[in-house]
Amino acid sequence: MNSSLAPQVHFAGGSQPHDSREWKAVIPALLGVICLAGLAGNACVIGILLYNARRGKPSLIHSLILNLSLADLLLLLFAAPLRAAAYSRSAWTLGWFVCKTSDGFLHTCMAAKSLTTAVVAKACFMYASNPAKQVSIEPRTICAVLLATWLVALVSSLPLWLFSTLRELAPGSPACVVAVPAPAREFMAAFVKLSPLLVFCAPLLCAFLYFWRAYGRCQRRGTKTQNLRNQIRSRRLTLMLLSVTVTLAVMWLPEWISWLWVWHLKPAGRSPPEGFLALTQALMFTISSANPLIFLVMSEEFREGFKGLWKRLTLKKPLPATDNQEIPAANSEVLPDSVPSPEPVIAEQEKELPAAPQDLESLEKKEMPVFPDVEQFWHDREAAPDAQDNDPIPWEHEEQETVGCDQ
Repeated sequence: MNSSLAPQVHFAGGSQPHDSREWKAVIPALLGVICLAGLAGNACVIGILLYNARRGKPSLIHSLILNLSLADLLLLLFAAPLRAAAYSRSAWTLGWFVCKTSDGFLHTCMAAKSLTTAVVAKACFMYASNPAKQVSIEPRTICAVLLATWLVALVSSLPLWLFSTLRELAPGSPACVVAVPAPAREFMAAFVKLSPLLVFCAPLLCAFLYFWRAYGRCQRRGTKTQNLRNQIRSRRLTLMLLSVTVTLAVMWLPEWISWLWVWHLKPAGRSPPEGFLALTQALMFTISSANPLIFLVMSEEFREGFKGLWKRLTLKKPLPATDNQEIPAANSEVLPDSVPSPEPVIAEQEKELPAAPQDLESLEKKEMPVFPDVEQFWHDREAAPDAQDNDPIPWEHEEQETVGCDQ
């Protein structure tokens, strides 16, 4: 175990000796595209979750999805741009602090995502067991779960925070490496072997088991329509979260293969190709761009939230006011700032508004003129007794009146 670590140089922070100029241009460009797409998608997911949390009580599953999106956002904001800058240069020029924290920060965020996936699988199984039951969890409990996830992830990457440093492998060309001191080589050898098991294999295996059990619960048919609807919702949720877990496992696996290959490389052994190492890093960052796409494609709630968020961003922009724009008098939603001269309009409205019922009658007479013949007709109609209106047999009286006229 010690001999495999002593003679080798383990680069950190994305600092790799590249011989070809193509990789120095392709990998930074690819990481730039991944960053832009992932930042836009995760910003939308976080905005939708925060908007839904303001309208109601936050749920555990939504909080865990928010934690996944925050981890992706941190990776795309800090880790991916630094990796792109390191790949584009032959020597390390980003400073001691970035070298010291780069690998530890990346490993912490990925471990937090893996542990969060296991916890969200457990929450999904609890929801699928009884979809009709509303499980209320206190916000303090949710915060404690998220904080514990990040603390465990931080502890799991502690050796990378401690042993990453700057070294000059050649005069005038510093490099970021993992320099393991002699007393800590046995500890580092155990860490190299246990880290894939504790961070990658165990959480994802636990997540797959919970998803398998949750999907089995979703297949049971209910007797009521409401139960069927809840089962359909729980099955869609299970498939969406299972897709996120499968994407994480498939696209993160090459990085762990390169991890074991590099750390267990023998002195006379063949080192992994530089293209393979670069592509494994790009695949790992692609996970952060793929998760928002899975949420928006497989979740109707996220699609509706995205449409609502888009409408709020596009429809609430103030329209540019023009000099020739006319403001309708009946529009009560016009802002006061958009009116060119508010005082004359208010004065005209005060003149037009009636102050008493007499003014209302006079205003109606002005607006609706009554002709003399029509006024005489309605006057005779109102002066006549209303006995004829209440007469149950008006046709007999009409015949009597007709006979009286003939005589």
